[in-house]
Amino acid sequence: MHLLRIKFMIIELRKFGTTLISRQTGKEAFLAFQPALEKVKKDELVEVDFDGVLTFSPSWGDEFLTPLLERYGEKLILKRSENPSVNATIEILEESLGKKFNVE
Repeated sequence: MHLLRIKFMIIELRKFGTTLISRQTGKEAFLAFQPALEKVKKDELVEVDFDGVLTFSPSWGDEFLTPLLERYGEKLILKRSENPSVNATIEILEESLGKKFNVE
């Protein structure tokens, strides 16, 4: 029996801080992460992990998550979070973009 191996690139947002609120810092974080994104292979999924993030605003999320969604589409997975700030921001972004994130 052959087991399918799914490869992931995991983006731990806490590396950018615990309070992710401004549009400017979201844009800077996305730009700073570009070299790592260049290493994502075509068969890899990209997972965003919100563990350790206390505050996550729609402005920061729009600058970081929206370009990821545009680039990776269904290959982008947002790790399920218990944080109300994260969940509210994802809902706001989905509504404003007219697109759904893959949350698992």
